[in-house]
Amino acid sequence: MLTIPPKRPVRFFNTTGPCNPWDHYMLPPEDRLVGAQLHRYIRDKLYWVLHAPRQTGKTTFLQSWAREINSGDEAIACYVSIERCQRLPEPERCMPELCKAVQEYVGFSNLPIPELRTNVPNSMLSDVLINFSSLVAPKPLVILFDETDALEGDAMISFLRQLRGGFMERGVGKFPVSIALVGMRDLKDYITAAKDGVPPTPLSPFNIKEDSARIGNFSQNDIGRLFSQRTEETGQNITKEALDYTWEQSRGQPWIVNSLFKRATMRILDEESRETVTHEHIVEAREQMIFARETHLDSLAVRIQDPAIRKVMESLITGTPDPELTASEGFRICMDLGLVTKERSTPTVASPIYKEVLARQLTYSTQDAIPEPEWQWEKPDGSLDMDALLLEFQVFWRENSEIWEEKMSYTEAFPHLLLMAFLQRVLNGGGRIEREYAAGRGRMDLFVEYNTYKYVIEIKLIHEKQSPDTVKMKGLEQTYKYRNIKAPDAPAYLVIFDRRSGVKDKPWDERIYWQEETVPGGTVTVVGC
Repeated sequence: MLTIPPKRPVRFFNTTGPCNPWDHYMLPPEDRLVGAQLHRYIRDKLYWVLHAPRQTGKTTFLQSWAREINSGDEAIACYVSIERCQRLPEPERCMPELCKAVQEYVGFSNLPIPELRTNVPNSMLSDVLINFSSLVAPKPLVILFDETDALEGDAMISFLRQLRGGFMERGVGKFPVSIALVGMRDLKDYITAAKDGVPPTPLSPFNIKEDSARIGNFSQNDIGRLFSQRTEETGQNITKEALDYTWEQSRGQPWIVNSLFKRATMRILDEESRETVTHEHIVEAREQMIFARETHLDSLAVRIQDPAIRKVMESLITGTPDPELTASEGFRICMDLGLVTKERSTPTVASPIYKEVLARQLTYSTQDAIPEPEWQWEKPDGSLDMDALLLEFQVFWRENSEIWEEKMSYTEAFPHLLLMAFLQRVLNGGGRIEREYAAGRGRMDLFVEYNTYKYVIEIKLIHEKQSPDTVKMKGLEQTYKYRNIKAPDAPAYLVIFDRRSGVKDKPWDERIYWQEETVPGGTVTVVGC
C-alpha cells in the first residue's frame, strides 16, 4: 500500500496535475460532488459514472478517495488512468494497452499485480479484473477508471461489455464490486459516438450504472477557505476585494482560482513575502495568466475552431437569439468542456476570464495582421483618444473589411472580432478590455480601461428585416444603461454594423457615419460602419 509523505512546512497552490494534501493547499474534492452516493457504492456493489470539465478536480478526487478506502478495512481501491488508449479504436490494439495500464497502476499502489492469461481482446480486461479480485480477497475490489472518454469506437464498446459481463458475477474474489468510470462527458455521449451517432438503448453496453454524477466548481466561500490555509501556515492575508474579484473572474473554476493565487503569492509577490494580497495583485495575476496562454486555457481556446462549437460561440458573441442553441450538440459539448453555462436561463461563457481568452484567441491572427498604428491615439493627459481611434477604425473597415471577411471562419461575428482586434492592437501593454456577451442579448459590451481612464463601447448588428432606426434607438438605451453600471461619467460609443445584404451595393459614404445622440445622463457617439 502507498505511504503518505509528511506535509511540507509551507505548501503551495497547484496548477499542474492532481492535488495532494501534503504538498498543496486544497479542499476536500468530495464536497463538490453532485449526484453521488459514495457511502453506497461499495456497500451495495454499484457501478457509477462521474463527468466534469478538465481541471476541475476529478483525478484529485479519485486519488483522494482511493487513499481513504485503502486506509480502512472495507475494501481495496485502485486508481487507473486509461489515457494511453486514446486513438486506439480497435480492441486488438486497445485491450492489451488497457490491461498494461491496469497492471502498472496496481504496481504503483503496491498491490499484487494480476496476470493476463488470455490473448482474446474481448476477454482481456475481464480476465485481468477477475485475477486482480482473487488476489486481494478476502477484501472486495474497487476500480476507479479515469480518462474513460479516451476510448473510441469498438474498443469503447468492448470495454463496456466486459464490465457489464463481470457485473453479473461481481463479488469478493470474483470481480470488482464497484467501478467508477470518469471523464469529461457523460458516458451516454461516448456510447452514442462509438455507435456512429445512435443514442443508447436499454440493450446498450452499459445499462448498469447507478448514478451519473458530476463535480462542481468552488463556491465563493470555498475560495476564501482555500486561501485561509495559506494564512494559517504563513500569516499572509488577502483582502476581501481580492477574494471578490477572484470569484467574479473565475466563477469558482478550480484551476483558475489556484492559478490566480499561485501567481499572486509566488510571482507578483516574492515567494517568501508575507505582504497582504490585494485586488491589484489579482488583477495583475489575471493579465499574466491570459498573456502566458497556459495549457489549460490554450487547450480550450483551440477547441473553438470545431464547427459545432463555432456556431455556439458566434451566437454568444453576436448576442443573436437562437431557440435551438441549448438543444444543439455543440452546446452540449461546450457545457461538458466547461466553456459555457446558463445564467438565469441565458447561455453565456462560463467566466469573464474564459470570455477574455476566447475573444483573444479568435483575434490573435487578425490583430497581428493589423499594421502598427502610426497615428497618435494618446492625448497629452494620458487618456485614450477614442474618437480618433474609432474614426481610424472606420477608415480601416472601409478599406479592408470585405477582403478580410472572406478569410474569416467566424463570418457572423466578424465585425465584433475585427473591432476587438483593432482595439487590442492599440491597447496591448497600456490598457485592457472587459467583454460582456451572451446569447439573446443582441449586442456585445466592451469596457475599455486605459491608464486610469474608462470608456464604454456597445456593438450592434442590423440584420435583414430590421429597421436601422429601431436598432439604433435600442442600442442607445442599452449603451447608457451599461455606462451607468460600469462608469457613469465615461465616454460612450455605439458602433453599428449594417449586415443587410443590399447594403454592400451602397456607396461607402452612405454606409459610414458619425453622430452625437443625447441620452439620459449625457451623450452617446454613434459610429456607423
